[in-house]
Amino acid sequence: MHKNFLVWAAVLGALAVIFGAFGAHKLKELVPAETVSTFQTGVTYQFYHVFALLAVGILFAHIPGTQLVWAGRCFIIGTILFSGSLYLLTMLKMTDTVGLRGIGAITPIGGVFFIAGWVCLLLAVLKAK
Repeated sequence: MHKNFLVWAAVLGALAVIFGAFGAHKLKELVPAETVSTFQTGVTYQFYHVFALLAVGILFAHIPGTQLVWAGRCFIIGTILFSGSLYLLTMLKMTDTVGLRGIGAITPIGGVFFIAGWVCLLLAVLKAK
């Protein structure tokens, strides 16, 4: 299982670099500054949780357990929901799409998954012998 988390971390890390470069170089031409800031928040949190996934993947080799599996899953789900919803909101703003602004309600759910992932990681470390 730890290899899967390392693969996810590598893919999400590469995407974070791509999205970060896009946000820094092109996005400011397409949307207002506050929207660029929203997008950048998604990139930042994605990067944070890439490192969390790397830690889970490495730790799993030493202290395998259900809590670490759930930590990794929560970090992945949190990234998709939290960062993904911010990217989607930016795209909606960029394309002037109306009617889907409620997508922002997904962002805090992603945040809850991030918190759950960190709690699971804590429990896994505390349970380790």
